[in-house]
Amino acid sequence: MDRRRVSYWDRHAGRYDRAMDFWDRRLFADSRPWACGRAVGEVLEVAVGTGRNLPYYPDGVRLTGIDCSPAMLAVARQRASSLGREADLREGDAQELDFPGGSFDTVLCTLALCAVPDDRRAIAEMARVLRPGGRLLLVDHVAASPRGLRALQWLYERVSIPLAGEHFRRRPLLGVRDLGFAVEEAQRFSLGIVERVCARKPG
Repeated sequence: MDRRRVSYWDRHAGRYDRAMDFWDRRLFADSRPWACGRAVGEVLEVAVGTGRNLPYYPDGVRLTGIDCSPAMLAVARQRASSLGREADLREGDAQELDFPGGSFDTVLCTLALCAVPDDRRAIAEMARVLRPGGRLLLVDHVAASPRGLRALQWLYERVSIPLAGEHFRRRPLLGVRDLGFAVEEAQRFSLGIVERVCARKPG
């Protein structure tokens, strides 16, 4: 695991929620309840962060969450406790999930593949731990639809990638399709900057 990346997120854990309050309202809309509301059965949330998705999971799911940052996980555990939600929250690497193949009915990842060094590898790992017929749920900011805005994203990446490892022009949907998933829902909004995907593993 990249210790520099872990250290970055540990340092930002205390102020992450304040920043995301703004972006969730202004950019991502109802994406968290959209994704969590489609989760069923044994659920793995990859890059659970501070647990901002925890209030939106339906009753009856059995939730496991992994994140590379111990400080973010500490906030997530406090949130789970305050909500009275049972969840197995543990350290882990999205690119190397420590679970046997076919362990989960649903794998969910929101607003995190942008900051994983190898997003294609992470998606392949999510596919591996899903059961045949299992559901993959992704939400992220992606390459914008307007060409001029994509150019601005490219410029911003000159700073954001070296500083925080954050990419703005990825398209996780393409990796999902390459793995042969059946895409049940794919939506883009906010000038195409936000994309959310619900896909089913073959089998």
